[in-house]
Amino acid sequence: MVDAALITECSDPGLKPAIVEQFIERAGSQDPLAVTIRSGNRVVLVPRPKTAEEALALVRDNLGRNTVRVGITQYPAGLGIVEAGQMKPDLVDACENIRMGTALFAKVYRIVTKWYGNPTERQILPQVFDDAIIAWQTGYFEGTAVFRADDPGKVKLADPGPVKKSETEPASNEAPAVDDAESAKQDSAPSDPNTADIRIDLSGIGARKPKD
Repeated sequence: MVDAALITECSDPGLKPAIVEQFIERAGSQDPLAVTIRSGNRVVLVPRPKTAEEALALVRDNLGRNTVRVGITQYPAGLGIVEAGQMKPDLVDACENIRMGTALFAKVYRIVTKWYGNPTERQILPQVFDDAIIAWQTGYFEGTAVFRADDPGKVKLADPGPVKKSETEPASNEAPAVDDAESAKQDSAPSDPNTADIRIDLSGIGARKPKD
């Protein structure tokens, strides 16, 4: 389990530590050097990096060709990167990865929460959080590429309380994921490694409308 002091020090202030702990448990990794690579919906088996340099080299080798998630939060490595040479060691630094990952997840959580109409009912909150986790794993919610979408701004993020894993939910490091490389705008230049076409339509996954 990720050290509680590290979560308190490094996570986005918009998320309560309890939410961050659940986020990392369900969608992240305990290993700061963890690199998950997928081609389509298949996991590409690669040697576990032993150093930050090895982890970054693995990311650079696959960026633009495959979906790459990295670090404790399994941050989408291609987000905002035009060239592999722009990759920074922050991705595999435990604190910085938590800082970047929780800030991005907070935005995703706000997008999902707003779509639900900012609910306060305790029975709905776990479902909202569950959809936010799936949106993080896939990169989409209700057809919106959440990593590139505008931040809805001030949205109160409620603590969903203990959230049980769905029996049909993939394991945190085995869920299908679409990173920035696959959610780039269609009119971007073909030479941009972040403009890879979406290989699988995941726009409908996890988008559940609240019950009447």
